[in-house]
Amino acid sequence: MLRGLIPLICIVLIEFYSFQAIRTVSKSKIVLFLYLLVTLVTVVYIVYNFSQFDRSVGQTQNSLITTGLFLIFVVPKILISFILFGEDVFRFIRGVINYFAGSPNDVAFLPNRRKFISQIALGMASIPFVSLLYGMTIGKYNFKVIKQTIFFDDLPDSFDGTTITQISDIHSGSFDDVEKIEYAIDLINQQNSDLVLFTGDIVNTHAKEMYPWIAIFKKIHHPILGKYSVLGNHDYGEYSTWKSEQEKEENFEAIKDLHRQIDFKLLLNEHVKIQKGSDSIALIGVENWGKHFKKAGDLSLASKGVSQGDFKILMSHDPSHWNEEVQRNENKYHLTLSGHTHGFQFGIEVPGWIKWSPVQYVYKQWAGLYENNGRFIYVNRGLGFHAFPGRVGIMPEITVITLKKAEKLA
Repeated sequence: MLRGLIPLICIVLIEFYSFQAIRTVSKSKIVLFLYLLVTLVTVVYIVYNFSQFDRSVGQTQNSLITTGLFLIFVVPKILISFILFGEDVFRFIRGVINYFAGSPNDVAFLPNRRKFISQIALGMASIPFVSLLYGMTIGKYNFKVIKQTIFFDDLPDSFDGTTITQISDIHSGSFDDVEKIEYAIDLINQQNSDLVLFTGDIVNTHAKEMYPWIAIFKKIHHPILGKYSVLGNHDYGEYSTWKSEQEKEENFEAIKDLHRQIDFKLLLNEHVKIQKGSDSIALIGVENWGKHFKKAGDLSLASKGVSQGDFKILMSHDPSHWNEEVQRNENKYHLTLSGHTHGFQFGIEVPGWIKWSPVQYVYKQWAGLYENNGRFIYVNRGLGFHAFPGRVGIMPEITVITLKKAEKLA
């Protein structure tokens, strides 16, 4: 009971302060009535839809919209509450000082709220409101092509200049705009890379989520070095309630077959040798291995038959795998490609200036390129979205990596 009471108290306080801000700025009864009416309708809608969530069905367009509405509804009001609570602390301190200073009896202990403070609070609250609204309407499909060149001392000569397009975290069950997804596929094809790699999470939970999008993703061009993929944590059906283990297993098999249907070779703790000219590299794909999620990946099994001297590219969905096992492995994995974090779908990125997201407090490698002793990992920010139906500051990504041979100093 206490666990439910605390959130209720928080919501009441947030609504109290938000109403105080509106009432201080406007004395119009119509404005106050409309605010209360909209608040009531929104709360009823959110509570009802959350209460109808079915784990056996999983995430739906309705649950996505409800989550987005909840964040738009709550986050700005939390900011208002912090500002007005700060003002209340100031008012209380000032009241105590006036009391002991001998203020007249007709002067109230607490000074009146200042209109300009409430105006500031509402103005500040408009920033997350507009940002979240933008993220849900435009940001979620604001695809960015990010290009990265990586230099290696021991890159085989024939692979100097080889290009790789990486996509990750499709989460097809969240899509709702055919034209936008077709545009994303066009962007992928425009890169005309030598190799296309997909690093997991083709669905949210169910294989059927991908069925409407198979024909579109099948249009990804066939590069000269092939198209390969691995599984992500969402591909195992772990976040749903199943009628039986058999139903769960059938869904898992159907998800694996989706990769074949979109013409990707799914690597399940295995590797392939990619030949170019007289040279080859080892492309290794492990199943999901996450510090906080399913550990199905077997790096040793996937690397069986790969020699110490081979140049290795590892596909591993969760970047915590690199942080925990790969970067210090005695078998040098030159480049690891991951996804998973989505960059939290929220943050601030100004190239060359700032890169911040709350997810960085969970994952040390969460977006972009990282290096340790000549071993690299690139973490893709994801093509799709999950849970929150939008992206704020962290845009959906198509990565193009160019492999270059480092020039040796004389």
